[in-house]
Amino acid sequence: MTSRRPLRGERGALRLDPRLVIGLVLIGASTFGVWSLVSGLDDGVEVFVARDTLTPGTRITAEDLSSESVRLGSSASRYLVAGDLPEGGLVVARTIEAGELVPDASVDDVDRSGLATVVVASRGPLPADVAAGTRVDVWTAKEGEGGFEPPTVLVSGAEIAGVIESEGMVSTGGTSVELLVPREKVAALLGALASGDAIDLVPARSSGE
Repeated sequence: MTSRRPLRGERGALRLDPRLVIGLVLIGASTFGVWSLVSGLDDGVEVFVARDTLTPGTRITAEDLSSESVRLGSSASRYLVAGDLPEGGLVVARTIEAGELVPDASVDDVDRSGLATVVVASRGPLPADVAAGTRVDVWTAKEGEGGFEPPTVLVSGAEIAGVIESEGMVSTGGTSVELLVPREKVAALLGALASGDAIDLVPARSSGE
Protein backbone atom coordinates (compact mmCIF):
# COMPACT_ATOMS: atom_id res chain seq x y z
CA MET A 1 0.00 0.00 0.00
CA THR A 2 1.56 3.28 -1.05
CA SER A 3 1.29 6.47 1.06
CA ARG A 4 -0.12 9.66 -0.43
CA ARG A 5 2.48 12.32 -1.07
CA PRO A 6 1.33 15.76 0.11
CA LEU A 7 0.53 18.15 -2.64
CA ARG A 8 2.53 21.32 -3.09
CA GLY A 9 1.12 24.01 -0.78
CA GLU A 10 -0.30 21.58 1.78
CA ARG A 11 2.96 21.15 3.66
CA GLY A 12 3.23 23.63 6.59
CA ALA A 13 -0.31 24.96 6.16
CA LEU A 14 -2.05 25.90 9.48
CA ARG A 15 -5.76 25.72 9.83
CA LEU A 16 -7.35 27.89 12.55
CA ASP A 17 -10.55 26.74 14.16
CA PRO A 18 -13.05 29.69 14.13
CA ARG A 19 -14.07 28.74 17.67
CA LEU A 20 -10.48 29.27 18.83
CA VAL A 21 -10.42 32.74 17.28
CA ILE A 22 -13.70 33.68 18.94
CA GLY A 23 -12.41 32.40 22.29
CA LEU A 24 -9.25 34.50 22.03
CA VAL A 25 -11.31 37.60 21.20
CA LEU A 26 -13.60 37.01 24.21
CA ILE A 27 -10.63 36.53 26.55
CA GLY A 28 -9.03 39.75 25.29
CA ALA A 29 -12.29 41.70 25.72
CA SER A 30 -12.74 40.32 29.25
CA THR A 31 -9.18 41.24 30.23
CA PHE A 32 -9.62 44.78 28.90
CA GLY A 33 -12.91 45.14 30.78
CA VAL A 34 -11.33 44.09 34.09
CA TRP A 35 -8.40 46.46 33.54
CA SER A 36 -10.76 49.35 32.81
CA LEU A 37 -12.80 48.62 35.95
CA VAL A 38 -9.75 48.50 38.20
CA SER A 39 -8.38 51.70 36.67
CA GLY A 40 -11.72 53.41 37.22
CA LEU A 41 -11.78 52.41 40.88
CA ASP A 42 -8.30 53.84 41.40
CA ASP A 43 -8.92 57.37 40.06
CA GLY A 44 -9.72 58.91 43.46
CA VAL A 45 -8.26 62.30 44.38
CA GLU A 46 -6.86 63.09 47.84
CA VAL A 47 -8.80 66.12 49.11
CA PHE A 48 -8.84 67.86 52.48
CA VAL A 49 -11.67 67.32 54.97
CA ALA A 50 -12.40 69.52 58.00
CA ARG A 51 -11.77 67.70 61.30
CA ASP A 52 -13.95 70.17 63.23
CA THR A 53 -16.24 73.05 62.32
CA LEU A 54 -14.11 75.92 60.95
CA THR A 55 -15.39 79.48 61.18
CA PRO A 56 -14.49 82.56 59.10
CA GLY A 57 -11.22 84.25 59.98
CA THR A 58 -9.61 81.05 61.31
CA ARG A 59 -6.16 80.28 59.93
CA ILE A 60 -5.85 76.57 59.20
CA THR A 61 -2.90 74.28 58.51
CA ALA A 62 -2.66 70.62 57.59
CA GLU A 63 -3.00 69.73 61.29
CA ASP A 64 -6.58 71.07 61.27
CA LEU A 65 -7.54 68.87 58.35
CA SER A 66 -7.58 65.25 57.32
CA SER A 67 -7.39 63.86 53.80
CA GLU A 68 -9.69 61.45 52.02
CA SER A 69 -9.59 59.80 48.61
CA VAL A 70 -12.75 60.78 46.74
CA ARG A 71 -13.85 60.25 43.14
CA LEU A 72 -14.77 63.76 42.02
CA GLY A 73 -14.08 63.65 38.29
CA SER A 74 -14.07 67.13 36.77
CA SER A 75 -15.27 68.60 40.11
CA ALA A 76 -11.89 67.96 41.76
CA SER A 77 -10.73 71.49 40.90
CA ARG A 78 -13.45 72.91 43.18
CA TYR A 79 -11.90 71.46 46.34
CA LEU A 80 -8.67 71.90 48.27
CA VAL A 81 -6.47 69.04 47.10
CA ALA A 82 -3.84 67.54 49.39
CA GLY A 83 -0.52 69.15 48.55
CA ASP A 84 -2.04 72.51 47.59
CA LEU A 85 -2.02 73.87 51.16
CA PRO A 86 0.72 76.51 51.62
CA GLU A 87 3.19 76.05 54.47
CA GLY A 88 1.77 79.09 56.24
CA GLY A 89 -1.79 77.81 55.96
CA LEU A 90 -4.92 79.51 54.66
CA VAL A 91 -7.71 81.62 56.17
CA VAL A 92 -11.28 80.32 56.29
CA ALA A 93 -13.62 82.62 54.35
CA ARG A 94 -16.91 80.92 55.18
CA THR A 95 -18.00 78.29 57.69
CA ILE A 96 -16.89 74.74 56.90
CA GLU A 97 -18.76 72.06 58.83
CA ALA A 98 -16.96 69.15 60.50
CA GLY A 99 -16.51 66.30 58.02
CA GLU A 100 -17.10 68.53 55.00
CA LEU A 101 -14.79 68.49 52.00
CA VAL A 102 -12.97 71.83 51.96
CA PRO A 103 -14.15 73.86 48.94
CA ASP A 104 -11.40 75.88 47.29
CA ALA A 105 -13.69 78.94 47.39
CA SER A 106 -14.04 78.71 51.19
CA VAL A 107 -10.39 79.55 51.92
CA ASP A 108 -8.16 82.49 51.07
CA ASP A 109 -4.59 83.67 51.48
CA VAL A 110 -5.66 86.57 53.74
CA ASP A 111 -8.61 87.38 55.99
CA ARG A 112 -11.21 89.19 53.89
CA SER A 113 -14.20 88.36 56.11
CA GLY A 114 -14.41 91.81 57.74
CA LEU A 115 -15.11 90.12 61.08
CA ALA A 116 -13.50 90.47 64.50
CA THR A 117 -13.64 88.05 67.43
CA VAL A 118 -15.14 89.34 70.69
CA VAL A 119 -15.59 87.25 73.84
CA VAL A 120 -19.04 87.74 75.34
CA ALA A 121 -20.33 86.22 78.57
CA SER A 122 -23.88 84.90 78.57
CA ARG A 123 -26.07 85.85 81.56
CA GLY A 124 -27.87 82.54 81.46
CA PRO A 125 -27.17 79.02 80.24
CA LEU A 126 -27.02 78.48 76.52
CA PRO A 127 -29.04 75.83 74.69
CA ALA A 128 -27.29 72.46 74.53
CA ASP A 129 -27.02 72.55 70.73
CA VAL A 130 -25.16 75.86 70.66
CA ALA A 131 -21.65 75.25 69.30
CA ALA A 132 -19.13 76.64 66.83
CA GLY A 133 -20.96 77.67 63.69
CA THR A 134 -24.24 78.52 65.48
CA ARG A 135 -25.62 81.98 64.81
CA VAL A 136 -27.05 84.10 67.61
CA ASP A 137 -28.61 87.53 68.04
CA VAL A 138 -26.95 89.72 70.67
CA TRP A 139 -29.57 91.49 72.76
CA THR A 140 -28.54 94.31 75.08
CA ALA A 141 -30.37 96.43 77.65
CA LYS A 142 -29.01 99.51 79.39
CA GLU A 143 -29.51 99.90 83.10
CA GLY A 144 -31.49 103.00 84.09
CA GLU A 145 -32.66 104.47 87.39
CA GLY A 146 -35.69 102.24 87.65
CA GLY A 147 -34.12 99.13 86.15
CA PHE A 148 -33.14 97.97 82.73
CA GLU A 149 -34.49 99.60 79.61
CA PRO A 150 -36.27 97.46 76.97
CA PRO A 151 -33.70 95.23 75.23
CA THR A 152 -32.73 95.74 71.62
CA VAL A 153 -30.73 93.69 69.12
CA LEU A 154 -27.20 95.06 68.95
CA VAL A 155 -25.77 92.42 66.59
CA SER A 156 -27.94 90.22 64.43
CA GLY A 157 -26.87 86.75 63.28
CA ALA A 158 -23.40 86.78 64.85
CA GLU A 159 -21.61 83.47 64.39
CA ILE A 160 -20.09 81.62 67.32
CA ALA A 161 -16.42 80.75 66.76
CA GLY A 162 -16.04 78.84 70.01
CA VAL A 163 -17.65 78.14 73.38
CA ILE A 164 -15.65 78.73 76.56
CA GLU A 165 -16.93 76.83 79.59
CA SER A 166 -16.18 78.36 83.00
CA GLU A 167 -13.74 76.39 85.13
CA GLY A 168 -12.32 76.55 88.66
CA MET A 169 -13.61 76.79 92.22
CA VAL A 170 -14.81 80.39 91.76
CA SER A 171 -16.73 79.62 88.61
CA THR A 172 -20.20 81.14 88.50
CA GLY A 173 -21.37 78.48 86.09
CA GLY A 174 -21.70 80.96 83.24
CA THR A 175 -20.63 80.40 79.67
CA SER A 176 -18.65 82.72 77.44
CA VAL A 177 -18.52 82.53 73.69
CA GLU A 178 -16.21 83.86 71.01
CA LEU A 179 -18.40 85.80 68.63
CA LEU A 180 -17.53 86.78 65.08
CA VAL A 181 -18.79 90.34 64.87
CA PRO A 182 -18.74 92.76 61.90
CA ARG A 183 -15.98 95.29 62.56
CA GLU A 184 -18.43 98.19 62.41
CA LYS A 185 -20.31 96.65 65.38
CA VAL A 186 -17.25 95.97 67.54
CA ALA A 187 -17.12 99.43 69.18
CA ALA A 188 -20.80 99.31 70.18
CA LEU A 189 -20.47 95.81 71.60
CA LEU A 190 -17.33 96.65 73.56
CA GLY A 191 -19.08 99.75 74.87
CA ALA A 192 -22.01 97.65 76.08
CA LEU A 193 -19.64 95.25 77.81
CA ALA A 194 -17.72 98.10 79.47
CA SER A 195 -20.92 99.78 80.66
CA GLY A 196 -22.21 96.62 82.29
CA ASP A 197 -25.28 96.44 80.06
CA ALA A 198 -27.36 93.27 80.28
CA ILE A 199 -26.38 91.03 77.36
CA ASP A 200 -28.24 87.94 76.25
CA LEU A 201 -27.48 85.62 73.36
CA VAL A 202 -30.51 84.23 71.58
CA PRO A 203 -30.22 81.61 68.80
CA ALA A 204 -31.01 83.37 65.54
CA ARG A 205 -33.86 82.11 63.39
CA SER A 206 -32.78 80.55 60.13
CA SER A 207 -33.92 82.17 56.89
CA GLY A 208 -36.19 79.20 56.23
CA GLU A 209 -38.25 79.72 59.39
